[in-house]
This record gives sequence, C-alpha cells and structure tokens, in this order.
Amino acid sequence: MKLTILGGGGFRVPLVHRALMADHSDERVTELRLHDVDRGRLDAIAAVLTEQSVGVAGAPRLVVAEDLASALAGTDFVFSAMRVGGTAGRALDEGICLGHGIIGQETVGAGGISYALRGIPVALQVAEAIREHCPEAWVINFTNPAGVVTQVMRDVLGERVVGICDSPVGLARRVLTTLQDAGLAPADAGPVGLGDSRVRLDYLGLNHLGWLQGLLVDGTDVLPSLLERPDLIESFEEGRLFGTPLVQALGQVPNEYLHYYYFTREDLATDLAAENPRGKFLQQQQDGFYAAVAALDGRPGAHALWERTRMEREVTYMASNREAAGGFERDEADLQTGGYDQVALAIMHAIANDVPAELVLNVPNRGVIPELDDDDIIELPCRIDASGIQTLPTRGLPDHARGLVVNAKYVEHQMIEAATTGSRTAALRALLQHPLVDSFAVAQRVLDEMQAGFPELDYLA
Repeated sequence: MKLTILGGGGFRVPLVHRALMADHSDERVTELRLHDVDRGRLDAIAAVLTEQSVGVAGAPRLVVAEDLASALAGTDFVFSAMRVGGTAGRALDEGICLGHGIIGQETVGAGGISYALRGIPVALQVAEAIREHCPEAWVINFTNPAGVVTQVMRDVLGERVVGICDSPVGLARRVLTTLQDAGLAPADAGPVGLGDSRVRLDYLGLNHLGWLQGLLVDGTDVLPSLLERPDLIESFEEGRLFGTPLVQALGQVPNEYLHYYYFTREDLATDLAAENPRGKFLQQQQDGFYAAVAALDGRPGAHALWERTRMEREVTYMASNREAAGGFERDEADLQTGGYDQVALAIMHAIANDVPAELVLNVPNRGVIPELDDDDIIELPCRIDASGIQTLPTRGLPDHARGLVVNAKYVEHQMIEAATTGSRTAALRALLQHPLVDSFAVAQRVLDEMQAGFPELDYLA
C-alpha cells in the first residue's frame, strides 16, 4: 500500500513512520510519500526517517514529493496533518489573544477560529486535488481543528474521509489501567481500540469537546467504580487535571481540552503569567530543531535530535493547564507516543486487512445528537472494517453538555461560512458566540489583528 502524508515535514511524522515499521501484516504500507510546502522542514524529517529505518527490514520506501499531484497520484491513503501558518502562526494567534485577555490555545476559542479560517480554504483545495488524482483513496484527517476540517473535506470527497484524535482513546486507556491496577476491572479485558476487545467506550461530543460517560467491560460499566473513589480519580492525568469535585459533579470524565471551559480564569491567568507561552515555546523549539538538522549537512544525528526534542515537547504538553490545576508531571507511559499514529495505523489495518477496530472517530452525526444536523461532524465510538464505518451506541449527550456542544457547532458553521464565502461578518459571529471570547469589542479587535497578521485571511471582505 501507498500512504501519503500531507504536512510531511511536520514534527510528529516520525511517530507514524515508527508505527509503520512495526507493522508486519500482509497488507502494510510499503511506500511512504511526504509532501510539505516547506522544503527545509521536509528534508529535515526525511533525514530523521532515513536514520530511523536503518537496519529495519521491510521499512517503507521513502518518497519526498515536491508537488501535490505526484504526492497523491495512485496513493491508497492520505494522512492530512497540515498546519497552515506553521508554528509561527500558532504563536501569533496566541499572542494576539493573550494581548486582549482571552485564551489563546490553537484549537479552542479565538485561536482555533483563526486556525480554521486559515486552514479551511487549503483543505478544500487539497480535497479537490485528491478527487482528481486519487479518488479511491481514504483520507485520515488529523489537521486541526479536526472536526471542522473533516466536515469540509467530506463535502468534497464524501464517505472516504474520517477525522481522528488521540485524546479520547488515550483517556479511556488511562481510566481502564487505573481500574485494573485497583482490581476493579479484569486485567485480561484486552486493549481499548480493537474490535475483538471486551472493552467498549461510551463517549460523545465534538472534537476536543467530549465526555467519557461509560467504560464497559463484558457489558458492565466499570466507570462508576472510579467515580466513587477520589484516590483513583486523582491518580491519572485527566482526574488530576479536573479534580475529584468536578468529575464527581459531572458523573463523567471530560476530555482534557474542556479544562479551558471549566477553568477559564485559572488557565488564562497561568498563560498571562508565563514568560514563554506554549505557542511561542513550540515555535522556538521546532525552529531550533529544523536549524540543527540542517546544520548537520547530511551527517548522522537527525534522529537523536528529533527524539530529544520530542520528549521535551511531550513533557511540556498542556503544562499551563497542569500548573493551573496545582502542578503535576505527566506519567511516563504518556510520553512514549503521540497516540494518533496508532489510531491512524488501526484505521488503515481495519480497511486494508479487514481487521475490525473500535475507535473514537470524527464522523457525521446522522441523528445521534438530535439538536445537530445529520452531516455535522461529531466525535463518538465507531467500528471500522473493510466495509466502512459504523457508529456504535451511546447514551446520548448529558444535559450539562448540550448547550456547549450546540453552541460550538454553531461557531463551526460560522467558520465554514466565513471561509467559503469570504464573509467577515460570519467570522465575527464565530468569535462573538464563542464562550471563551467575552466581548464584542474584543472580538472585533482580535479579528482586525488576525487579518493584519495573516495574509491567508486576505479573502475576508
């Protein structure tokens, strides 16, 4: 099989490559194509992958594709991991937002809206190119904001587009491990995410806005056993992040990104006090990495530089949220992989080898959440195999989540309208209605500064 990664110069691509090299199935990826608009980044990551594959029998053949058409022609899977504006764009979004006293994270709030307004036009262009050069390919979208980008790509390509995120399955695995360690769930239940596992998830929401409502092992929900034990709640990452009082009040475990909604003041105060906010840190770190690989000028050492930089990135992931929650370190197991590489590999396995997988995916609503349109992309457990994707039962949205989800989907609709029609008014409505933007005047000023800072937003009238 052939796999094309769009955004192939991205820092996390070696994680996907590492997963592919460990795959020994009959139908596995034998050719990996990388495409990126930044040739310097592309060459750096190609150097990392070349070193990573030394001595590995059956490693995929690496192809660096300079143009989109050759990257796509005849490929079987397209993994979209683009970042329009790069890490510099993320840092600029964050700086603009924090300068006006609002959350600046890249996928929620005003930062997420700016990211979407830059990314949607490019995603649509890429979707048209896929329709022309590889119409039978499956598209696995990790480009953020994942729900919005998945939705607009499906408008062009239809059923062969699925959005992924590693957060929900990672959350479920941490909860299951906690219960198993406490003797409250069978140790042999099997891993989360495989079709033959005895574990089933009850999870529902939107990308970066969902809740784990149940964790069933052999048909019995073991999540209540966790909820009644404060010691267990505060022994894994999300439990420590949100704290026992909130988790017990909800009766569910929120996705980690909901921290920005439930603890807005605390997160904002931490970000405003930081000398080096997350976006700026990543820009400096990754710029340094790419420059260091370029300075090697072909000599060995690219993979070691990447691994050292990756670990630093993982250690500092959501560091400001953890600081706002009282300060704690990430568990060692959560530092080893980004997670989404395994999700992508499971999807390809399921389709190519007809090995069923059960994963939390971004797919059309189709009546699951009655308040949303059928074509709206939501995030929930699905079974995927060679025949396609089928959603699995959930208990529906809890009352406390309904308003947040409906409002967030309205904001997404306004982003899409702005990006597809050039309506600045729609962009302003998206900012105005987002709960993390608390003033119309601020929404206007933020949009003005984003338009001034990003040539990609020149299309807004």
